[in-house]
Amino acid sequence: MRGLVLAFSAYFVWGSFPLFFSLLNHVAPMEVLVQRIVWAFLATLVVIVLMRRRASYVALLQNRRAMAWLLLSGVLIGLNWLVFIWAVSVGRVLETSLGYFLTPLVSLMLGRILLKETMNRFQAVAGALAAVAVLFELVALGHLPWVSLLLAGSFGFYGLVRKQQPVDSLQGLNVEALVLLPVAAIWLLWQVSTGGVIQFGSDLRTTLLLVASGAVTAVPLLLFAAAARRLDLTVVGFIMYVNPTMQFLTAVFIFNEPYPPLRLVTFAIIWVAMVVFMLGLWRSAQQRRQAARLV
Repeated sequence: MRGLVLAFSAYFVWGSFPLFFSLLNHVAPMEVLVQRIVWAFLATLVVIVLMRRRASYVALLQNRRAMAWLLLSGVLIGLNWLVFIWAVSVGRVLETSLGYFLTPLVSLMLGRILLKETMNRFQAVAGALAAVAVLFELVALGHLPWVSLLLAGSFGFYGLVRKQQPVDSLQGLNVEALVLLPVAAIWLLWQVSTGGVIQFGSDLRTTLLLVASGAVTAVPLLLFAAAARRLDLTVVGFIMYVNPTMQFLTAVFIFNEPYPPLRLVTFAIIWVAMVVFMLGLWRSAQQRRQAARLV
């Protein structure tokens, strides 16, 4: 029961991100990204110290192979954050929702193509339906849902990279923020030297929200890590769709985003793919249990 509460809490926080970052719509997306990097680094560093993980953290920093992979994953998660922040600021949360519905299916296809992972027939059908949804969007609306594809692609490749170098989620996020700090510093120096506008410090509310962006980045990761230790990954797979579902409902019923009726067809196809994907996860879990009983 505790694992379920932790998992739902993690995805509830992630699903609330559009509401949180919409409070920063008056701040340039690049500054929100920069502040998020800085404060996420500091927040995770404090937690690492409080949890007495300094020795393993220092060992990670000295591991050149791990640092190389985390540099790449840092770039990917930074791109994902920037696209998401920008999309929220311009009222395109519906597209972020579609992107996160697509993400598990993109990860599935990347695993099959790049890692030669096996796929059961349910997963194959789910991947094919996702491709149909994207093609329908292109034909019916005349353009690719590039926001959705960038979010799904960047996070899908992010997961692929992190799979090559498994690292504790908390320390991984900290190092990813660390490798992005030079970019953040360069942007801040450039803004100062050119007389650009920096909203941090302009008023208390904005400053506190920018500082809080670091905490809201770290908290769901900690909740998810705790949940994953207590739950079967199949259950976690089911719950993951709380996030994009909340984003979809937020876009439609809170932000009142306009959307072409044909986009509902895209979502309908994705929702069918999601159900098929979940059936594939359940079937795989059943087969693993049966194999374990035979051993």
